[in-house]
Amino acid sequence: MTEPIRTDVAIIGAGPVGLFAVFELGLLDMKAHVIDILDKPGGQCAELYPEKPIYDIPAWPVISGQDLTDRLLEQIEPFGPTFHYGHMVETLERRADGMFVLGTDQGLILEAPVVVIAAGGGSFQPKRPPIPGIEGYESTSVFYSVRRMEDFRDKDLVIVGGGDSALDWTLNLQPLARRVTLIHRRDAFRAAPDSVNKMRALVDAGEMDLVLGQVSALRGEGARLTDISVTDLEKNERVIACDRLLPFFGLTMKLGPVANWGLNLEENLIPVDTEKFETSEPGIFAIGDINWYPGKLKLILSGFHEGALMAQAAYRIVYPDKRLVFQYTTSSTSLQKKLGVA
Repeated sequence: MTEPIRTDVAIIGAGPVGLFAVFELGLLDMKAHVIDILDKPGGQCAELYPEKPIYDIPAWPVISGQDLTDRLLEQIEPFGPTFHYGHMVETLERRADGMFVLGTDQGLILEAPVVVIAAGGGSFQPKRPPIPGIEGYESTSVFYSVRRMEDFRDKDLVIVGGGDSALDWTLNLQPLARRVTLIHRRDAFRAAPDSVNKMRALVDAGEMDLVLGQVSALRGEGARLTDISVTDLEKNERVIACDRLLPFFGLTMKLGPVANWGLNLEENLIPVDTEKFETSEPGIFAIGDINWYPGKLKLILSGFHEGALMAQAAYRIVYPDKRLVFQYTTSSTSLQKKLGVA
């Protein structure tokens, strides 16, 4: 694709914050095109923990990452955003007329007066543990995230790690799996104390196993695991039946091409003001986990707030000759017509 597509706002990132930005922009009559390197919307919520419960979204006592994504997509449906999945923005340049031109690795070219970077912390990739031959089992027996809990039903499951992800999935998958073994290099965990206590209670009740040590070898038939070797703290080796392995060794953040766009950066984050969440380049905004300012909290709800203020500033760029009138969705008939509820 070489013919440029023109839009009001180009949003880089289809996670929750990028999706809500579509809503705030739509209320102000701005059309958005959304680009994401993943093959579906939702960002980290949908990619890394689609079934993991989230407890701090206003009005939702508990909601999963996938459900949150689905509700946001439903909310922005009246505004008809265009999504471009499987695209990584490689180039971003400003033309002499002030328009930004974005080019992706798939040949897509977008033109827009406003660019919003909502790319989370950049491109997150799981850290591969240093276990010989693990690559041969990836995507068949070794997984770095849980897409469908049902895939682990009645399996001999081994989870490796001592953080929140490892403990959360230990507790969530233990009722489904035939047997769960949690492996950690020491008897101290970085996870929430309540999760650790629940795990230890399951171990004491004989409903799962805890092994202190490190995975030293994998064995299987073809790309299917059958068992693993673990070297314990006394340097003894034991063999554990395993046909599913979930290593949680953390994530590596890669800022990617954003680092080459001439923006001021601070430790791989983009500094912004707190009035408009604009970067050092006028017309380019950064919202969500990828930005930084004094007092920044990396919470989804913070990103929602940032998106609302960003949209107000974007309006003045997209419609420089129009007066912005602030309205409430609860009382504005025009906004309710846009939402299809009037």
